[in-house]
Amino acid sequence: MLDRETAEKLREMSLFGMAQTASAQEQDPEADALSFAERFGLLVDAEWTYRRNRRLARLLREARLRLQACLEDVDFGPPRGLSRSLVRSLGTGRWLEDRLNVLVVGPTGAGKTFLACALANAACRLGYSARYYRVPRLTADLTIARGDGSYRRTLSKIARFDLLVLDDLGISPLTPGECRDLLELVDDRSQFRSTVVASQLPIEAWHGAMGDPTLADAILDRLVHNAHKIVLKGESMRKIKAGLPQSGDSDTLETDT
Repeated sequence: MLDRETAEKLREMSLFGMAQTASAQEQDPEADALSFAERFGLLVDAEWTYRRNRRLARLLREARLRLQACLEDVDFGPPRGLSRSLVRSLGTGRWLEDRLNVLVVGPTGAGKTFLACALANAACRLGYSARYYRVPRLTADLTIARGDGSYRRTLSKIARFDLLVLDDLGISPLTPGECRDLLELVDDRSQFRSTVVASQLPIEAWHGAMGDPTLADAILDRLVHNAHKIVLKGESMRKIKAGLPQSGDSDTLETDT
């Protein structure tokens, strides 16, 4: 019988999973047949699982993903042409270990944001920290931070996430000032952490969406040269799910490491 004092000590040491399982074992007659080592092993497993789940919940909360997407839910139907082997490879997290980037481009509704959020979700499940940002919101936040004196602190906070998702790059042209802020961010992360970029524009058009050619060269050099590239050209997934008429376009996929 787990006495009250021992239970309190477990909680004071933040061993909540162990305390809950110990209490459950007392209510389970079958637990009496287990050896001490077996019961203790179950307690340790319960604590490990409890802490792992709490960490995952915190990572997902901090990621602020736009969509609660999972790689298991990615549509690999023939019209999309999305490579299962590539997505499976990305799901292992090796690209995060290697500090590679992922660039996802395609028209509105093609599933760019879903895939980007699914990659971030997978990263969190592997224990990596992540943060989702729409580029217009990111540049606005950095502009505000410049004005209130918190720029360096804000930039450092964003830069240190293991994975940064930048959605809607090029949805509106970037000013020279916004380009400088983006360069500061990607330069801090380059070769140290991974970035996912999603855009309606083809990669070769990104340069023209940035208001300073010199800064654009520097930004793209840090994002593109060490990246997997995924090009989606299929029908809008929103249209498909709504049962609307489709044009029958197919998707293509390209990788470059």
